[in-house]
Amino acid sequence: MENWDEIRTAYQVARLGTVSGAAEVLGVHHATVIRHIDALEKRLATRLFQRHARGYTPTEAGRDLLTVAQTTEEQFAQLSSRIKGHGETVQGEFIITSVGGVTGLLVPVLAEFQHRHQAVQLRLMTDMRIFRLDYGEAHVAIRAGAAPEEPDNVVQPLIRIRYGLYAHRSYVEAHGSPASEQEFAGHRFIAAETEGSRAPFFRWLRDKVAPDQIVFRSTEPAAWNEALRQGIGIGFLPAWEAAANSDLVEILAPRPEWDSPLWIVTHVDLHRTRKVQAFVSLLKESVRTWPQCA
Repeated sequence: MENWDEIRTAYQVARLGTVSGAAEVLGVHHATVIRHIDALEKRLATRLFQRHARGYTPTEAGRDLLTVAQTTEEQFAQLSSRIKGHGETVQGEFIITSVGGVTGLLVPVLAEFQHRHQAVQLRLMTDMRIFRLDYGEAHVAIRAGAAPEEPDNVVQPLIRIRYGLYAHRSYVEAHGSPASEQEFAGHRFIAAETEGSRAPFFRWLRDKVAPDQIVFRSTEPAAWNEALRQGIGIGFLPAWEAAANSDLVEILAPRPEWDSPLWIVTHVDLHRTRKVQAFVSLLKESVRTWPQCA
């Protein structure tokens, strides 16, 4: 509806039955109440009230409006209470959006966060799309690549993830191991499904190999990693993760241009709330123990 003030006015008139009563509750002049009612009836092209000497009686349409407006008024009151409480307490729903490749590091942090604040319900979103913090789609975002530039967001550096190029021993036994990118011809590779992937190492790979050499694509980072472990092809993996798997062979060592910087992103309106600050502080504390952080 274009003007909630008019609906709110009509709701009070329907509830109280008089213009003067509605004006007193709303803190406005009775002429304002009459103007709102007339404007709303004109906009809806229907009579909401029967006027008489004792006051205003809702028509059938007016009673429908009363029912809907009463529910909406109650919901607004409940929402107002929740919003006021959210800034002061660490409870309720907490949504984090993150690049998928760091969920193995992030989930233990979330577990500790919930252990400290047991009234929190966590949601971790790793969709390929970028969630809009200004639309309230998430409280905190962990993003990779160039620093986000949205004007209403607070952006803080987290870490840089080092990536190298690896293959499973079974792949090397079957196809050999290229000593450099000059020997990529005839080899098979794993990459992201989307050509527009923001990962610097995937952009590098697309420049170095022919499209038909990429034999496995997926939108899901976990699928890239599993394809690598199954010997499907050569692929990128965080250096810390590869170091923990003795069956992986390093094809090319990590390079600075392949690094994936991670950023903590929060919206300016929520950045100072206790819930967001509690999580960001814990994340910064935890990242010091993450392997191979730079």
